[in-house]
Amino acid sequence: MDKRISLQQGDITKLHVDAIVNAANSSLLGGGGVDGAIHRAGGKQILEECMQIRNRQGKCPTGEAVITSGGKLPARHVIHTVGPVWNGGKRNEASLLANCYTNSLQLAVHNGSHSIAFPNISTGIYHFPKPEAARIAADTVEAFLKQDDTLQQVIFICYDAENMELYQKLLV
Repeated sequence: MDKRISLQQGDITKLHVDAIVNAANSSLLGGGGVDGAIHRAGGKQILEECMQIRNRQGKCPTGEAVITSGGKLPARHVIHTVGPVWNGGKRNEASLLANCYTNSLQLAVHNGSHSIAFPNISTGIYHFPKPEAARIAADTVEAFLKQDDTLQQVIFICYDAENMELYQKLLV
C-alpha cells in the first residue's frame, strides 16, 4: 500500500488537512451522520455555499463531487460527494462508489490540496456492505496515487471500530 495512505479512528471534523470529504446527499443541504456533523461543525458558510452550487447546477448526482470552503472547520475545503444507496449490487453501486473517491481526489488536486481525509462513504444509512466499500476505497485511492503525486497525505478516518478493522486488514 502507498505510504501516503494512513488510517485513523475518530472525528473527521477535527482534522487539520487541506480537504475533508463529506458523504453528502444529493440535495447538498446537510443530513444525518457525517454530513450532519460536518455541516454543524463547519457552520452556515458551508450550507450557504452548497445552496449556491445547487442554484447553479441543481442536485449533485451520485458519484459526483463538489467543493466548498471549510467554514469553521480546521480543513480548508470540504468536498461533498454523493455515495450510492446499496440496492443489492445490481445498480452499478461499486463503480458509483469508486467514482466518489476518484472525483473527490481530482477536485482536491485541482484546488491545490496536498492532504485529504475520507470518511467511510455509503456505509451508514446507505447500507453499502462495509467490507466491499473499504476494498473499493483502498483500491481506488491507491490507483489514483499511482497516476498523480500531488497529494502527500490521504487519510481514511473511521468513525467505528468495525470499519477501522476492515481498513487495517487492507492497508498492510
